[in-house]
Amino acid sequence: MISVQDEYRGLLSGILHGGAQKEDRTKTGTQSVFGRMLRHDMELGFPLLTTKKIYFNHAVTELLWILQGRTDIAYLNNHGVTYWDADYKRSGRTDGTLGPIYGHQLRNFNGVDQLEKILKQIKQEPSSRRIMASLWNPNDLDDMALPPCHYGFQIYINNGKLDLLWTQRSADVFLGLPYDFAMYGLLLLMLAKGSNYRPGRLTASLGDCHLYSNHVEAAKQQLSRDFRSLPNVGVDLGIFIAEGAGNFITIPTRNMIHLSGYNPHEPIKAKLNT
Repeated sequence: MISVQDEYRGLLSGILHGGAQKEDRTKTGTQSVFGRMLRHDMELGFPLLTTKKIYFNHAVTELLWILQGRTDIAYLNNHGVTYWDADYKRSGRTDGTLGPIYGHQLRNFNGVDQLEKILKQIKQEPSSRRIMASLWNPNDLDDMALPPCHYGFQIYINNGKLDLLWTQRSADVFLGLPYDFAMYGLLLLMLAKGSNYRPGRLTASLGDCHLYSNHVEAAKQQLSRDFRSLPNVGVDLGIFIAEGAGNFITIPTRNMIHLSGYNPHEPIKAKLNT
């Protein structure tokens, strides 16, 4: 069994001790490695790091926002998520949206609802090697407030288990990556619940894995902490196509998602570099 806690610590330590110095878009400066895969077996618990507090509700909010095909900044702000605000302001947009980003591409990629297609494939062709979504649409990149960092995922079903692999071009390892793990872990649980499979393995395929220079001391503090037990997450309702009038897609609401047993170390503050 492989745990996100060991995998994440290994990546963070590897960047600190062997990452290349690299310039970046924000002009902050980073230490960076390229091409890493991190894994987590869901039987060990939910992949929410315990060496610092991760705000699970933020991951829930962003995932539900994406699954619903939304791109508006108001939904995020109304649920306490403000880290997209700087990208919205910098983009110069005035329509209240971040452009055709994650949710738009998932639910309307050149007219295709990729979530609907995935759900049908899981039910009708569970052995298919084509159960996947792409969130990287070159036609729309210039109209996005920020091109997708995590840009696709694939489903693998075998021996009664559902595995999920997501791909990511850019990973802010200290601040962003823990939330990506939580978000895709929750997506895996929702898809497994809706299709009556057991949750299997979650895998991250990462391109540029970087630690910002102003996060180095915070990362050292996190590495000095011991692991605590991983929490559990339950979902009352999975994602599935409700057959009947309209064949609409059922997506759980936030009150159907339950986090229990989470006892992390204190949060570690760090600047969001935008």
